[in-house]
Amino acid sequence: MNQLEELRKEINDIDNKLLDLLNQRISIAMAIGNLKKEKGIDIYSPDREKSIINRLSSQNKGPFSNKALSSVFHEIISASRNSTSLEKIAYLGPEATFTHLVAKNKFGSSSQYISLNSIEEVFVKVEKETADYGVVPIENSNEGIVTHTLDMFIDSDLKICAEIYQEISHCLLSHGNSLKEIKKVYSHPQAFAQTKNWLNNNLYWAEKIPVSSTAKAAELSSKNSSCAAVASMIAANIYNLNILAENIEDHLKNYTRFLVIGKTFCAPTDNNKTSILFSIKDRAGALYDILKPFAEYNINLTKIESRPSKQETWKYIFFLDLQGHIEDQNVKKALFVLKENCIILKILGSYPAANAN
Repeated sequence: MNQLEELRKEINDIDNKLLDLLNQRISIAMAIGNLKKEKGIDIYSPDREKSIINRLSSQNKGPFSNKALSSVFHEIISASRNSTSLEKIAYLGPEATFTHLVAKNKFGSSSQYISLNSIEEVFVKVEKETADYGVVPIENSNEGIVTHTLDMFIDSDLKICAEIYQEISHCLLSHGNSLKEIKKVYSHPQAFAQTKNWLNNNLYWAEKIPVSSTAKAAELSSKNSSCAAVASMIAANIYNLNILAENIEDHLKNYTRFLVIGKTFCAPTDNNKTSILFSIKDRAGALYDILKPFAEYNINLTKIESRPSKQETWKYIFFLDLQGHIEDQNVKKALFVLKENCIILKILGSYPAANAN
């Protein structure tokens, strides 16, 4: 027992030192925040935050894991950002959706979160500066692009500040205790699409009812033990539901990519992505000519999508993601050539590239 008490005393001493150091860090962060305000610079700096985590992870010798380190420092950084003014984050809600989870993981528990009913509302909230940033889904690895998010960028001047990949794992939730009791299943259409085979094999008799979100599905299923929801484990905790089955998605490595939207460009990091939209003159070989400069300047394109322009029949807006930052010389040169062949060219943002693990 004496040895245990000694070890606990050592822990207490270390905790006291950590507390002092955390308060010192917050004090310096407050000074930086005030300086940024004076100069009109955004408090949130995803490039700086990424470099902090990467630097500490590379120096970490353990046994404290890099995963734990990243989680702890995200919260420390969140508290630091919010030390001068409360950060407001709008997201496609309601609470307990994957977008809510991603927003909290990205901005930490010190920020204020605003749940909204549509992607359009998130954009409007940030545009009107009643929220500092917004978080919206952009694409799923199995179900493809979220077209409404793309369409919002056509008329909006907001920028992409960061991207996040979130692994999507669905559960079957209910107040009941058995699959045999289930007569109705609620979920968002995308969640139904991602769990179609499992539901057909295990709940083929149940009525499938699409609703606005997986969180709404959990709320509805909480009112009747003969109902179930395809939703997240977080929703089970919030709505006090039983988890009848886990990991019911049809494909392993089911990821959704989310975007953080704001009003400013990010500074370069060691690994960047740039998103653009453009409309081209209608002529033979136009799309080939548009893509050729990227090959000539050795720029890797990671995605290209097209959407109707909605202004002229059979005219399209193209969305393109490329590796690199707008300040890179090869990117600048390629975009200069691109602009000569475009009716419209808009830079949606240059931001730190995320990894889907």
